[in-house]
Amino acid sequence: MRKLVLGCCLCALSGAVFAGATRSWKHASQGDFEKGVIRGLTLRSDGHLSLAPTFSELYDASASYLWAAAEDSKGNLYAAGSANDGKVAIHIVDPAGKGRVFTELAGLAVYALAVDSQDRLYAATSPDGKIYRVAPGASPETFYDPKAKYIWALAFLPGGDLLAATGDKGQLHRVNPNGAGTVLFTADDANIRSLAAGRDGVIFAGTEPSGQILRISTAGEGFVVYQSPKREITALALDAHGSLYAAAVGNKQAGSPAPAPAPPPAPPPSPVQSAAGGAISIGTRASVPPAQPPLSMGPTAAGGSEVIRVEADGYPRKVWSSSSELAYTIAFDRDGRLLIGTGNKGGIYRVENGPLWSWVLSAKPTQITALTSGRGGRIYALTGNIGKIYQLGPETEQQGAIESDVLDASFFAYWGRIRVEGTLHGGSVKLETRSGNLDTPQRHWSGWMEVPMTGDAGRVPSPSARFLQYRLTLRRGAGAPEIASVSIAYQPKNVAPIIEIVETTPPNYRFPPQSLTLTPSRNITLHALGRPSRPSTVLSSGSASTSMNYAKGYVGVRWLARDENDDPLIFRIEIRGVRETTWRLLKDGVKDDGYSWDAAALADGAYVLRVTASDAPGNPPAQALTASLESEPFVIDNTPPSISALAASRRGNRIELKWRATDALNVVQEAEYSVDGGDWVRAEPTTRLADSLEHDYVLLLDDPGPGEHTYAVRVRDEFDNQSVEKTVLR
Repeated sequence: MRKLVLGCCLCALSGAVFAGATRSWKHASQGDFEKGVIRGLTLRSDGHLSLAPTFSELYDASASYLWAAAEDSKGNLYAAGSANDGKVAIHIVDPAGKGRVFTELAGLAVYALAVDSQDRLYAATSPDGKIYRVAPGASPETFYDPKAKYIWALAFLPGGDLLAATGDKGQLHRVNPNGAGTVLFTADDANIRSLAAGRDGVIFAGTEPSGQILRISTAGEGFVVYQSPKREITALALDAHGSLYAAAVGNKQAGSPAPAPAPPPAPPPSPVQSAAGGAISIGTRASVPPAQPPLSMGPTAAGGSEVIRVEADGYPRKVWSSSSELAYTIAFDRDGRLLIGTGNKGGIYRVENGPLWSWVLSAKPTQITALTSGRGGRIYALTGNIGKIYQLGPETEQQGAIESDVLDASFFAYWGRIRVEGTLHGGSVKLETRSGNLDTPQRHWSGWMEVPMTGDAGRVPSPSARFLQYRLTLRRGAGAPEIASVSIAYQPKNVAPIIEIVETTPPNYRFPPQSLTLTPSRNITLHALGRPSRPSTVLSSGSASTSMNYAKGYVGVRWLARDENDDPLIFRIEIRGVRETTWRLLKDGVKDDGYSWDAAALADGAYVLRVTASDAPGNPPAQALTASLESEPFVIDNTPPSISALAASRRGNRIELKWRATDALNVVQEAEYSVDGGDWVRAEPTTRLADSLEHDYVLLLDDPGPGEHTYAVRVRDEFDNQSVEKTVLR
């Protein structure tokens, strides 16, 4: 066999992937591929794609539902389902694929068919129905009346006795070839929904609503083999090795009784000769409401489904499950693999070796209601919500294709090489791509273009754009190919970073180093960027990303920047005076989102900062891009206010202390005085408000007594610059 390994598949890089780096999409799992549109391919649970079995329509029954099918020894297929105008048609499709109505029976539905060793057909009508027998070339005759509301399933024992599973009394009837029957077993549940009979005469029955699988002896003794967490056992099947498979659906409703459907009873039967195609019918035509569908089709079926395999020794193991699909029917293909027919998306699944399973196809009708193994490896599929008969396999399709979901590079991108991993087995694959800048490819995209293969890989020929799709076609040759993965390399076009805001921080604070400070410090906690508010001063023994430590003379700046390519950014910080034109570098290569420095070397005045972001760390030098943003003007002030006209004099029994404080750039924010080295006491300006660059202070103080006394004053501006002067009173 020829291995198809079109290069080494590229995976998305672990960790950060930047604009300058090559990225890739890789589809290698079932979840990856099932997002696309698949035609003529089977998708395995491990993500492998292969050609699906053929699936072709054999017959349209012109009915809403077909529920049951059986094949005779000559290869004739019988099928029946819901009624039209109070009559249930039984359809026949001969080995040549030609179909017609075989006969009609009074009733609203047929849920079970069976064929005995003499090719006699048995059909069970519901509700309040009977089991009819139709011998080759003969008219239908009433074979057995179980006096039950529903007859859900029929099966033959090796000796020729017929088993009938019924509801709503949960009875299993055993009927001999002469039509004489008895109740073999009564379940605790209201309905016995499914049957399987082994070659050794052991009977298995599935129930509703407790979801039990029972093993029943021919003596009528029952044993629970498995109790499902689901409500209803819809289907049972025994493989050649004696293992039992069971399909179970629906959530259990604790404490709720089983549903008791009660449509009007069918009219009493009376023989009538059909005028259409020589078919034989029983009963009269009457307008009767449609029959209730099997319970799994009703409102109790919510909750998904599972398929269980019970080994010959009784050990149960789950082999398939779905949270949304409902497993209605199971059957074996010619290779002994279990097929599962589901709704409500018309899906057919296949259980493979080990833990694997495959999605085989989805039929247009929304329910696969019955699967029957036929002669020559054929599988017949019956459907609901348009009652039709399809043939599945045994051949596989000559070709099949998958059209991927739309792949979004997030930006305008350049395409690289597309690679496939798989095994050809003598078949071939074809790769095509198309691209566009709309998220839906129906219109205004490029056309499909075949990927020219060079060696074992090919470069995507589609124009550069944001979105891409691939179409992979598998073709049968001497054998059929199997694909494991598809990967596509691409590189998004680099876009410049964006700086949204630049903001200076309060003076005399610095950002802390990365390591924690071990001693308490005077800190402030900054407000969120772009939300002006007065910073709060806190005493903290640690630091956080929004906290700054007190440091006289320091100036800080912080910014908010982003890069749509998710590139790492570095920053350059520059400064200039508001009346200057030349930017002077403060710091380059900053990786954080804030920076602070000692501004003592700068002259007092108004300045502007410029922050420049660069995505150079994530791009080749020629592709790196930058963006800059300036701060609002801010003031650097390292000069304390001046104190003048300081004097202390006696005014009667009081002391008058006065002075003037002046600052060149900032408000004189605070003034204090001290007598003879005592505590500092807050002083109020003559204007009462500290809101000016210049303030006068006139205080009347208590006379400390005779002798020499020292009066000191201290003033501070908004930048925490302070001056101290003293005067002596003798």
